[in-house]
Formats: sequence, structure tokens, C-alpha cells
Amino acid sequence: MTRTPGAAPVTRRLAIGALVVALEACAEPARTSANPAPAAATPAAVASATPAPSTAGVTSSVAPSASPSPPATPPVVDAITPTPGPTPKAAKAPTADAGSGAESLVPELLATDGTPLPQTRDRPSVDSPSFKRRLELLVAAIAHDDPERALPAFFPRVAYEQVKGIAKPGRDWEQRLIAAFRRNIHEYHQLLGREAPGVGLAALVLDERRVRWMDPGTEGNRLGYHRVTRSRLRLRLASGTERELELTSLISWRGEWYVVHLHGFG
Repeated sequence: MTRTPGAAPVTRRLAIGALVVALEACAEPARTSANPAPAAATPAAVASATPAPSTAGVTSSVAPSASPSPPATPPVVDAITPTPGPTPKAAKAPTADAGSGAESLVPELLATDGTPLPQTRDRPSVDSPSFKRRLELLVAAIAHDDPERALPAFFPRVAYEQVKGIAKPGRDWEQRLIAAFRRNIHEYHQLLGREAPGVGLAALVLDERRVRWMDPGTEGNRLGYHRVTRSRLRLRLASGTERELELTSLISWRGEWYVVHLHGFG
């Protein structure tokens, strides 16, 4: 084969150039794998990279991720309607069973537990302030023909129920003794006539020598007591004169005199 002069060098240059190109092509993937393109940011990375909004000056009472708590229930207060008190009643006049204190119209008859206080052997005195006041009520009852005023002067029922040794002494006190006492007051008022409204107590005439201690059983009684009979009420009339009315029988309870028969034993 006939060679063309200069063809060999050209051929060699072409071959070398082709080899260089091939070598560069082989080296390109290596550079690509060594410098990979940056991957797209994930949503989580984006979220973390995003700056949180400022909360300065904002107050929240509920956490965003928690369910809101129910509002606190205020304490319940029962409204109580006051019960109206009883309507005040007019004070009643003292009765034969009433009494509180040594200077009251009727001294104490009952203990703090409600049981009757016992009888004593104390001798009663006409100088007792309580007795004097009860006598004044008796005279006022005669003057005004009003027996109820004089009930504190009469022997108390609670005492009579202890003293008298009979069946149902309370009924005897009500149906016989106090009934006679009321009747006698009416009779004395009528006896005084037109002078009755102006009478007052001048004195009680009582003979201390006639005072007796009555032992149990002497007058149908279970308990003893002092007794005095045939005393007299001395009254002062509006005309300036005086008049006496019989006070038939006084008996004692716990050292105090009480009327048990005003005019006669009937």
C-alpha cells in the first residue's frame, strides 16, 4: 500500500484527540456525583426555618394546643328568707302563778328545771315589800271591781296542789277557792258603794299572836304552813275617813303571806 506523505502524523493527532475526548467524557460523571445538586428543602425544614411571629404585647388565656378549660363555677350561697318573728303581744297582768325574783309580785315558785320549789318553815312578815304590793293590788281590785288585778295576792295554784291532801287539788283551787275570792271582791266593791273608786290601802291589821304553824294533816293538808285568821284590811276613803274589811285567812308559802279566804270560809 502506498503511504501518503504527512498522513501518519495527522492520523496520530486525530487518535490522540479522540482519546482525550473519551477520557474527559469518562471523568464528567465523577465530577457530577462529587458535587450533587442541593436537595429541595423539606416542609419540616421550611417550617423550622420560618421565624415565629412576635407575641409581644399579646396575652392568651388558652394554650393553642390544649382544649379550653371550663370557667370556674362560683360557690353557691343559699339565700335564706328570714322567718318573721311572732307578733309582739301585750303583756298580761300578773297571775297567781307568776313570779321572778325576791321583789316581784309573786316570788319564785318553780326551779330552773320547771319543778315546784319546796315549802319552807320561814315565818312570813307583813313588812315584805312583795306582800305589801300584793295587798295594794287587792285593794285596787276592790276599788275597780276587777278581781283579776288581785290574782297575785291569792295563794298560788302550784303551791295549793302540793299542800292540799285531796284528790284533784287543782280543780278545788279553781272551782271553789278562786271562785269565792272573785265573788268576795265583787261584794266588797258593792259594799263600799260610791266611795269604792277612791279607796286606798291604809294598813293591814294582823295579830301576830294568832299566827300558827299548821302541821300536816291538821286541815286536810299534806304539807305544813303558817296560818293567821281574822285579819282586817284598813282602807282610806276619799272623804278622809277609814273603813275596815275582813281578811279571813292568810296562809304561807316559802315565807310569804297569801290570801286564801277573803271574806268567810265559804
